[in-house]
Amino acid sequence: MKILVAEPLAPAGITLLQSQPGWDVVISNPKEYAAHLADCEALLVRSAVKVNADVLAKAPKLRVIGRAGVGVDNVDLPAATAAGVVVMNTPGGNSVSVAEHTLALMLAMARSIPQASASTKSGKWEKKKFLGHELRGKTLGVVGLGWIGREVVRRAKPFEMRIVASDPYVNAQSAADLGVELVDLAALYAQSDYITLHVALTPETRGMLSDAAFAQMKTGVRVVNCARGELLDGAALARAFQSGKIGGAALDVFEVEPPAAGDALLAFDTLVATPHIGGSTEEAQEIVGVRIAEQLVEYLQNGVAINAVNMPAMTPEQYKAIGPYATLAERLGRFAAFIATGNPSAIRVVYSGAIAKQNTALLRNAALAGVLSRSLGGRVNSINSMQIAGDRHLDVTEQHERRAEHSSMVRVVIETGKGTTTVEGAVVLDKPHVLQVDGIRCEAPLSGNLIYCKNYDVPGVIGFIGTVLGRNGVNIANFSLGREDTASAAGRPLEAMSVIETDQPVSDGVLTELMANPGMKLARAVEVTPPAGARFSDAVPKI
Repeated sequence: MKILVAEPLAPAGITLLQSQPGWDVVISNPKEYAAHLADCEALLVRSAVKVNADVLAKAPKLRVIGRAGVGVDNVDLPAATAAGVVVMNTPGGNSVSVAEHTLALMLAMARSIPQASASTKSGKWEKKKFLGHELRGKTLGVVGLGWIGREVVRRAKPFEMRIVASDPYVNAQSAADLGVELVDLAALYAQSDYITLHVALTPETRGMLSDAAFAQMKTGVRVVNCARGELLDGAALARAFQSGKIGGAALDVFEVEPPAAGDALLAFDTLVATPHIGGSTEEAQEIVGVRIAEQLVEYLQNGVAINAVNMPAMTPEQYKAIGPYATLAERLGRFAAFIATGNPSAIRVVYSGAIAKQNTALLRNAALAGVLSRSLGGRVNSINSMQIAGDRHLDVTEQHERRAEHSSMVRVVIETGKGTTTVEGAVVLDKPHVLQVDGIRCEAPLSGNLIYCKNYDVPGVIGFIGTVLGRNGVNIANFSLGREDTASAAGRPLEAMSVIETDQPVSDGVLTELMANPGMKLARAVEVTPPAGARFSDAVPKI
């Protein structure tokens, strides 16, 4: 397995990757990494490498992208998702470093440290010119109470600042626990002496510090941005400087990096600028380097995607609990797709028992991956299955119900123009089993080479099946039978079904022979596990 490290990584992270048996770890750089994409299965980047659709097209074997850092702006998430590639980052790894840099920038503005340093080095001694301000007693507005925002709060409180915050995803109690007053954005703008941004770049936050935002702020407000350059409208900031609306700004990030030499913002004396170094400390680089290496190992060896940004997020403990059912859902979906007739128009996934109380997004995605892989092959998995289903206008629904007879079960229902197929299963002794097919009870393991047969329950059919398989040299490993309780029509024999596991796959010719018996209604070979080289189960935790 080839692991491509395209940007500098902490030595401890490299050592961890190199210690994995059978892993070929290629250490490259942003200018030369592309030469190694063709056969790599994991790509590790920081911020310089831009992983776009062209890069993904050159990496047909790629399974996972690891971003050593928080933001994933340099990764085309829709393209990665469409390609079935999981993207994971390391939130919180550099939070303390960025928070400390934020406070450093605030102090630099309060005491004019860059300007005073430059003046003193030039031979001047301008004590009166650089009259500063204390942070004590000032109001700090923190936009975003994520990992970094919370660390900023913890470090600002000893300065005896009053802290207000705005975050639509944080409740008042959580803010109170931090000693922060939660307010709306307009109130934060109006009350704050210092404003610091710690939010992700989204369509809603892009350009949030605009002319309209500055108009709501106090005159003399100071602004810090160590998050994303695109959060701030540079032209609006320049106008705020010119009008005297703001007393200073400190930027570690810019709309274009590096900023052009003639960028108007760089001409203002009250601007403190640093070259995107908020997270660039030895400690932070060590932490994120080791964490992303650990996450890659966990995913590639155990199927656990920690801090994934384009698939349902779960903790390792949640994966451990739900993993066997994700495998069950996927195999049920694949089984149902193989025995259904017609093109799917709707897919329903039903959960009952204890599993119905869990976060079932991964189970839904896994079931969809199983259904879609029947016709789309190995490029569909739990990462891209919902996107692919949407592209094909499939109606996907989930249902949670309580049932007493089993602790946990999963049911996959496929609707086509020719009817409905229902397959239900459970995890038995840590292995996925089918329990019912179209209402007929029949327990069988969902593994190996399977044949699904549907027939009238009349004498001679079972013997006929055994005779045909024996005549063709196919050995039966397991034979599970079931039949309906009552006939669906008066005077018609009961319908029966069988799930037969064989030691080798059966050919179409064998299936044709089976259908020669007048009592047979259907005979299908079913592949519930991926053939060699397929990838549709990559994102499903192993059991």
